[in-house]
Amino acid sequence: MSQLYARASSLVPTLVLRNLTHAHRCTLASAHHGSRYSSTTASQAETEKKPIKKVLVANRGEIAIRVFRACRELGIHTVAIYSEQDNHHMHRVKADESYLVGKGLPAVAAYLNIPEIVQIAQENDVDAIHPGYGFLSERADFAQAVTDGNIRFIGPTPEVVRKMGDKVIARQMAIAANVPVVPGTDGPVTTSEEVLKFCEQFGMPIMLKAAYGGGGRGMRVVRNIEDVEESFVRASSEALAAFGDGSMFIEKFIERPRHIEVQILGDKTGNVVHLWERDCSVQRRHQKLVEIAPAPNLDPAIRKIMTDDAVKLAKHVGYQNAGTVEFLMDEKGNHYFIEVNARLQVEHTVTEEITGIDLVQSQIQIAGGKTLDELALNQEDVTYNGCAIQCRITTEDPARNFQPDTGRIEVFRSGEGMGIRLDSASAFAGAIISPHYDSLLVKVIAHANNHKSAAAKMTRSLEEFRIRGVKTNVPFLQNVLKHEQFLGGSVDTYFIDDNPGLFDFKPSQNRAGKLLQYLGHVMVNGPSTPLSTGLAPADVVPPIPDTPMHGTKPPSGWRTYLKEHGPEKFAKAVREHKGLLLMDTTFRDAHQSLLATRVRTIDLKNISPFVAHNFTNLYSLENWGGATFDVAMRFLHECPWERLASLRKKIPNIPFQMLLRGANAVGYTNYPDNVVFKFCETAVEHGMDVFRVFDSLNYLPNLLIGMEASGSAGGVVEAAISYTGDVSDPSKTKYTLDYYTNLATELVKAGTHVLCIKDMAGLLKPEAAKMLIGALRDKFPDVPIHVHTHDTSGAGVAAMLAAAKAGADVVDVAVDSMSGMTSQPSMGALVASVKNTDLDAGITMDNISKYSSYWEVTRQLYAPFECAVTMKSGSSDVYLHEIPGGQYTNLQFQAFSLGLGSKFEEIKKTYAAANQLLGDIVKVTPSSKVVGDLAQFMVQNKLTAEQVLDRAEELSFPLSVVEFMQGYIGVPYGGFPEPLRSKMLGGLPTVDGRPGASLPPLDFDQLKAELKEKHGKQVRECDVVSASLYPKVLDDFLDFRSVYGPVNCLHTRHFLVGPKIAEECEVELDRGKTLNIKTLAVGDLDAFTGEREVFFELNGQLRSIHVKDKEAVKELHVHPKAMKGVKGSVGAPMPGNVIDVRVKEGDTVEKGDPLVVLSAMKMEMLVSAPFTGTVKSLHVKKGSPVQGDDLIAEME
Repeated sequence: MSQLYARASSLVPTLVLRNLTHAHRCTLASAHHGSRYSSTTASQAETEKKPIKKVLVANRGEIAIRVFRACRELGIHTVAIYSEQDNHHMHRVKADESYLVGKGLPAVAAYLNIPEIVQIAQENDVDAIHPGYGFLSERADFAQAVTDGNIRFIGPTPEVVRKMGDKVIARQMAIAANVPVVPGTDGPVTTSEEVLKFCEQFGMPIMLKAAYGGGGRGMRVVRNIEDVEESFVRASSEALAAFGDGSMFIEKFIERPRHIEVQILGDKTGNVVHLWERDCSVQRRHQKLVEIAPAPNLDPAIRKIMTDDAVKLAKHVGYQNAGTVEFLMDEKGNHYFIEVNARLQVEHTVTEEITGIDLVQSQIQIAGGKTLDELALNQEDVTYNGCAIQCRITTEDPARNFQPDTGRIEVFRSGEGMGIRLDSASAFAGAIISPHYDSLLVKVIAHANNHKSAAAKMTRSLEEFRIRGVKTNVPFLQNVLKHEQFLGGSVDTYFIDDNPGLFDFKPSQNRAGKLLQYLGHVMVNGPSTPLSTGLAPADVVPPIPDTPMHGTKPPSGWRTYLKEHGPEKFAKAVREHKGLLLMDTTFRDAHQSLLATRVRTIDLKNISPFVAHNFTNLYSLENWGGATFDVAMRFLHECPWERLASLRKKIPNIPFQMLLRGANAVGYTNYPDNVVFKFCETAVEHGMDVFRVFDSLNYLPNLLIGMEASGSAGGVVEAAISYTGDVSDPSKTKYTLDYYTNLATELVKAGTHVLCIKDMAGLLKPEAAKMLIGALRDKFPDVPIHVHTHDTSGAGVAAMLAAAKAGADVVDVAVDSMSGMTSQPSMGALVASVKNTDLDAGITMDNISKYSSYWEVTRQLYAPFECAVTMKSGSSDVYLHEIPGGQYTNLQFQAFSLGLGSKFEEIKKTYAAANQLLGDIVKVTPSSKVVGDLAQFMVQNKLTAEQVLDRAEELSFPLSVVEFMQGYIGVPYGGFPEPLRSKMLGGLPTVDGRPGASLPPLDFDQLKAELKEKHGKQVRECDVVSASLYPKVLDDFLDFRSVYGPVNCLHTRHFLVGPKIAEECEVELDRGKTLNIKTLAVGDLDAFTGEREVFFELNGQLRSIHVKDKEAVKELHVHPKAMKGVKGSVGAPMPGNVIDVRVKEGDTVEKGDPLVVLSAMKMEMLVSAPFTGTVKSLHVKKGSPVQGDDLIAEME
């Protein structure tokens, strides 16, 4: 007995023995004195006569459940084993009984613990053990231990497993059976020197293969002799981890083969049949991804030869039970034996589908003593019907070189229906995908009459799958299934390498899951955008006035005329129009002035159809540009281009107008000229019509660039003169009537279609309006004049009426509930004032009332940004401080945030003083910011104007002030103030002339490539333009959207502060696609992870997401993440464990040199240096567990 036991125990892998606990060792020792492993020929014979009533599956996951199901149909009791890491795995509860194995052992080693598995079987009266595939399925020592324990092994005999598991012996057997083979080593090799010797004899390329296992583990193709040593070390290490033996088999690599395998079944009488073949040529890393039965387009004569050879080899070795004989077939149709898999294959399902034969049941029945004849499995009766395809859905990210992903499955929805079979174990919402085991999630099998029909069914099924929480290879599989070469049935093992287009994925949107993440984040951590006041958004639903049904075309408007006749005739028609035209600023400048530019696209879109149908007489709708561009991305997490395009669809008939800061585009600095041109071109493509071009200093060269750019893009050029001073006050001599008319002359000469006076602070008094507009009208009788103002003083309506009577064609207004104070004059007041006169605006008061009612309620949603919290009315002191309307409220909020709220009156007075210090400049973004920054600087530091002048050489001024003095935003009218400029700058360089003239053109192609590297292939042309203006803002926006999705679809209150518990809401993603979300609860803090679980119902189904509590995380140690987009910040490409560290801090490395080696899911991966440089710091050590993107090293 002890000798028999010694034989079994000697076969236990060193890895397992090394990790056995004291209790395990005691169990092994006790076997020397007991009869657990003793057996005799007589007792084994007796065992084989007993019927199989109870089966243990020495495996886990999908294959364990597959065997349990087959047993249940045969009336056989089932037993599962599970590791500590699989305590919550599905296969454990699918069996009638389940037992823990390998307590204290590593995850894989637990399932390799032969003595304990056999002990469990014996203690629980198990009649037979099924090994599944992987783990011990091809271990002869396991088969022998099972047999020695008087338990039937459901598979070949131990001797056959040994012979077929040893690729060298299997090769010798094939040669003896007269089956063609590939040139290879005569036996296993254990050193790289042996590999090099083989290479010298047979040449390159070669294939390294694990001598005692399959499934692609430990397999490498080596094409260059210099890569042999490293490849051997890695492959051998993988084989050792997966199979307990690192020995390798070497063979000559056959170029461009098809991988075809033949399924066989043999019984104890020596009878063997084949169940036809499978094509497994779609492989990656030598692991099969898609399998097809039968092999498409296979010559029947070759099919017969291959299947005959498979049967011949099986009979030669005395093969019993199920197995697979694998061949490579070259381009000439020659086939070569490569190996026998002496077990059930992952892809056995496709054979079952086309033959109707249950292979697992056949295995069990053959192990129980049945013959093929008794099972009615005669070769002539084994036919196939149609075609079957299997796809292996794995938790791997094909966009990142198939790196395994781990985590929690948040959503699982499968694709089922006629002709679809699903084999899985962990495929359900809430399942945890660990890094310990294979990444297979679910096998999808499609069966139809022919190859193309099966592919169509499979494609449909894959499209129905929704798997969220972990990355999967579904997008890649979809590309394979749709590829013409695959549909034609002519793929070889190079198919994936030959078709890089298979990796062009349409990114998974997962909009619902991301929005839940956002809502959960806000509920746990608070608003994602800073709130300016203590007020909360009102719980209101704005009343949307009735409009014609969706799809009804609105009446023609001024845009209709513009598109039909072009900018020049449009301008002429505006000038010839009888009556006063209005531009509505509600969609931009009004909310910029009153609500800190925070109004969201969803609230603009909701009222847009009403505007399109009822305000067709508007000259234009100002809805874009200026501060709205960057604020949309910074604070609202919306794409400004999408806003423009979506509004254009809703309002096709009214011209859109935007604010263009001349050479500054919509930024706060100067850009290369080609950036300004590209911006205008892209704006027109997205629906912009009229460009109100201004410069913050009225600097003509900057204005001309903006005019040229917008004109060349096809837009209406509306050159704007920024108004300051008071032309009606003779004591103010800098900005006189002549100043404005002379500048207007230059703009008209330059070809402006419309001339605009931009009164950004509301300084234009009625008398001044009469004088200025009258003078311009006299000088330019044929040019349309547009006047823009703010109602800060309360005199806006009077000023606009005066301008209209003096000859203005267009004036600006905002709908009543969004007008007044720092916004524009009231639309209703102005329309009523000109009603039934020659200036009648042609807009009804009833429509204005409905429009205003909508915004009156909508404005309550933006209470956190409401200017009325600090500004209760208009203020005539604007004539003293000259603060622009759009800046006034923002400056007030800034003062409060800096702790200067109580000193706002002082800031306003200091603003006037700062303006004089700077030379009494034109004040509009960005020059107004310069004045505002200097004013707050002076108040903060208790400086008077005289002290600033005296101490200018020693003071540290705000950067905006310094750059203004350097000339970075242009040259102010009258020049820079001296001696303040010289004192402030000292020796700093200055810019002469137009700042953008000296800037080299931006390389948009290079910028796009950089963005794609950081954010993926989905980067759009408009994103590139955004990055040319606001690179970091765009990066942050794209990163935010990739995590939280299209938050612009959320109701504004939910976006700002999140929903209430038990509140239900609807989110319209697209027309006809609506989510129903109900908030259920926020869980307690997990002290280990720092997370809270937030529970929702999504479309009636329970969903939960985990959110890091930012306050709690501050108390926890969390491994840092690699910085996205920073090449020197090297992150873990996949979750796993660090098994080797190849460098130390301070080392100099070349690009591609290995830094560390990771192991996960039985696969090893080198993390290499992204560039040549120095290892600045290491953040892991050998044995460190890491998650995806955890920081590995920092390089410089």
